[in-house]
Amino acid sequence: MLVSVKAGVARVTLNRPERHNAFDDAFIGELTETFARLARAPEARAVVLAARGKSFSAGADLNWMKRTGGYSREENQADARRLAALMHVLDTLAKPTVALVQGAAYGGGVGLVAACDIAIASHEAIFCVSEVKFGLIPAVISPYLLRAIGPRAARRYVLTAERFDAAEAHRLGLVHAVVEASALEAAGREVTDCLFANGPEAVVEAKALIAEVAGRPVDAAMMEDTARRTAERRASAEAREGVAAFLEKRKPAWPKD
Repeated sequence: MLVSVKAGVARVTLNRPERHNAFDDAFIGELTETFARLARAPEARAVVLAARGKSFSAGADLNWMKRTGGYSREENQADARRLAALMHVLDTLAKPTVALVQGAAYGGGVGLVAACDIAIASHEAIFCVSEVKFGLIPAVISPYLLRAIGPRAARRYVLTAERFDAAEAHRLGLVHAVVEASALEAAGREVTDCLFANGPEAVVEAKALIAEVAGRPVDAAMMEDTARRTAERRASAEAREGVAAFLEKRKPAWPKD
């Protein structure tokens, strides 16, 4: 895969176009380590996930799947844990993540899209939760997929393994916008520009807030937790600068790193 960091944007480009950017065990390990490394990189304020070739990702490499057919139960469990770790690292990465989907996203490729904070697709993008076609189930990606499209839509597309286009992915909530293929990169830059206009610490904490609050009841513990987070953020140097900049009608001087 290709990894670069420029002007605060870390770009991770899936680079197995001859295999439609399909996963195997080595690819999963490399991608997991890349995301973990970028999480620790102060020069990267956002991560863009893109791909080379006709496909975004065809999911599992069939040669790899063929090999796993000969694994023991314990070996398959360990192998599946590594894919689960990849999805978790991407989902919880302490920086905003943006998927740019230029072509087909199947199986685990759909999981990568769902695990990103923001997803933009070209009109040519095609999606398919394809696992049942091979007698498998999309267990590892299911938490991210159901969070993105909900259980009702999942009942259709997981059970039928139908292909659906970018417009349907947008309607379902899997992607946030659909643009012409020629405009995909520009749309990604618009998103990162919006992200970088905001307090970098606040963006990280806001992402963590969403993950913590989603699905929880609004009870006394929730109210206390959100009040604590608000108080701590108000007292931060970043918040003081942000409020001062607004009142003084100037751009805030966010730290460059």
